[in-house]
Amino acid sequence: MRTFPRAAQRRMAAALVAVLALSVTAAHADDLKDKKNKVERQLKGAKKDLDESSSQLSDANARLEAAKEQLDTAKTRLATAQGKVAVAQERDAEMQAELAAAEQALVEAEAALTQGAADREAQRERVASTVADMYSEGDPELIAFSSLIDAESTEELTRRDGVRDVIVGQEARAYDELRAAEVLLEVQEQQVAAARDDVATKREEAAEHLTLMQELEAEQQAAKDSVVSLVLERRDAKVEARAAREADVATIKKLEKEQKKLEEQLRKRALAALRKRQANGRSVATGPTGGLLAYPVDGYVTSPFGYREHPIYHYWGLHDGVDFGGGCGTPLRAAAPGKVISSYWSDVYGNRLVVDVGAIAGRGVAVIYNHAEKYDVGVGDTVQQGQVLGYEGSTGWSTGCHLHFTVMENGKAVDPMGYF
Repeated sequence: MRTFPRAAQRRMAAALVAVLALSVTAAHADDLKDKKNKVERQLKGAKKDLDESSSQLSDANARLEAAKEQLDTAKTRLATAQGKVAVAQERDAEMQAELAAAEQALVEAEAALTQGAADREAQRERVASTVADMYSEGDPELIAFSSLIDAESTEELTRRDGVRDVIVGQEARAYDELRAAEVLLEVQEQQVAAARDDVATKREEAAEHLTLMQELEAEQQAAKDSVVSLVLERRDAKVEARAAREADVATIKKLEKEQKKLEEQLRKRALAALRKRQANGRSVATGPTGGLLAYPVDGYVTSPFGYREHPIYHYWGLHDGVDFGGGCGTPLRAAAPGKVISSYWSDVYGNRLVVDVGAIAGRGVAVIYNHAEKYDVGVGDTVQQGQVLGYEGSTGWSTGCHLHFTVMENGKAVDPMGYF
């Protein structure tokens, strides 16, 4: 046998540990990934709650929930529309006030223009009168000049010059006042034109806003109509859901009677099988059950056995089997050798098949297949483990193809996973 130095041996040992650690880590990661995928599949299936209620109730409940959700949206839409209309109404009031102010300003500007025109005409008449008076006795400039020539002293010359200035100044002032009146009239005409433009703009804006108001009011009315419609829809959905619940309750009561009858039948068969086994000198002591049954279908678990809250009725009840996915038409196989003792239609479980597999590990065991599309075996047939019994379907209270598989132990449902 070839040997290695101690250092080399230690290095090889360390490398081996590392490789093993990586292998374990990788295996652990794969295991976690498998578990994650399994949980995700279970969650996906659990969301469906395939065996919880009739399709009528499921549809009615979905309709009711949809109406509730849509009503909340419609209420929000109505509140938004009402808010838009309120804002638009406030703006409309502001625009009407602005239009009224613009129209009042136009009236005042037109009045001022009319008064300015009258003032200008009056000033023209005054100028004409002044000029006429001044020239009635001759040219004021010549008369004034003549008076200056006739002056006999400096004082008289100064006085006569002042008189001339007064006469000539009166004419100049009269013309200045006329020019001022004409300039003011031009300004007033511009003000009137601007006021008319402002009124036209305000009226156009008001007309556009009126169209917007009409659109918003129509939107508000549509939102109101939607709310009313959804309130009625919710009321009708409630009535439909209530009727479906009442029908479901009646179906469940019928099922309970059937189930009790089946449990009693299986209990008696289990007791008879155990007695027969004991009479034949064989042991009836209870033992482990793991691995005694084969999986009834090639599919993953979508909903486990156990107590849980009903998703619609909200009571705490037993889910008395394990739901397996797999898809429509997937073969259903015998979990163990046995005899078909019952095959019938159940409003809840759809196509149902009961196989008595006899005494196993000190227990009388029967298995039940539910929701099948159809079965290839019937009452009285003997089946072998792995034999195809039927095909996965979605009959009864089911929203998708699956197998609800139940294991009955001495007439009572137990967790099937303890038998695989």
